[in-house]
Amino acid sequence: MTRLTRRAVLATALAAAIGSAMSIEAASAGDMRIAFGDLPGIESIQTLTAIERAKERGVNVELIILNDEDLAAQAIVGNQADVGIGAPYTLIQKVGVPIRLFAQISTLRFFPVVNSEFYKEWKDLDGQDVAVQARGSGTEAVMLLMAKTHGIKLGTVSYVPGSEVRRNALIQGTLKASIVDAANRRALEAEAPGKFIVLPVDDLSATDEGLFATADYLKNNAADVDILVEELMKTAREITENPAVAVEFRNKYKLLPDLGAEADTEISEYYKETAGAGSLVLNGGGAEAAADDFAFFSLAGQIEGDPASLKVEDFWDVAAIDRAVAKLGKK
Repeated sequence: MTRLTRRAVLATALAAAIGSAMSIEAASAGDMRIAFGDLPGIESIQTLTAIERAKERGVNVELIILNDEDLAAQAIVGNQADVGIGAPYTLIQKVGVPIRLFAQISTLRFFPVVNSEFYKEWKDLDGQDVAVQARGSGTEAVMLLMAKTHGIKLGTVSYVPGSEVRRNALIQGTLKASIVDAANRRALEAEAPGKFIVLPVDDLSATDEGLFATADYLKNNAADVDILVEELMKTAREITENPAVAVEFRNKYKLLPDLGAEADTEISEYYKETAGAGSLVLNGGGAEAAADDFAFFSLAGQIEGDPASLKVEDFWDVAAIDRAVAKLGKK
């Protein structure tokens, strides 16, 4: 519950701070401003650890916390940040700025949840309101794809950043249908046994979170980008091999201190489940990830065109992950 309260407070405070964050001057050489389009929770420990390790290797990283993936993408377009976190396929296709994904962090693992007092299955959501993370997010894509799969038309799709925020709203009854991550699905089952139903979804392997930047930034800051990508890969591999190490990372780098020591058990269980599902990306993504993404986001209606005709190079710059795999080996 500490995390829920913290996120609810931060959502308001950070919204007020966005103006100042977005007015930061262009970074100098060797600096890296990363726009994080969410409020960090336990699912962010892998990424936060990689950032801390990149700092140890001399990359001057500034983390800009924004409570909306759209704002993170806009920060890259407007040159208020250098690197964004998300899956901005719609943005890449529709905006003239040459933005490219350059590493995949994790694949989709979300759980559509409904209040069992009102809904029992997908067809019950025909014409009903749902809440997702953000416009263009993986959570929205999952909802849209499953609506198509089950032949229904959703009502209003609301954007509510923060999986914990949506979980809290489900518990309070202000949301009746939404989508959460694995940690918050577990929490709902523990806090309100039998009250919620997790609707079935097809197996998904599309990008949940990835790193993206402009083509110019990737070209002009290759050394710093390589360090970040290497640390993401190493962190993903270490957690996959031993999920309990996520707790060690959290304590070593003093990540999410407001959660308290009682969160360590939840962190360990979350990464055990996530690693077991193969959601952490060991080799950075690239062309194979792009193919999965083209199929998924096209079906969800978030990108246009025949997936087979879409070109990897129009959405991805794979140079950094190729260099990292050559250095670290392939898993």
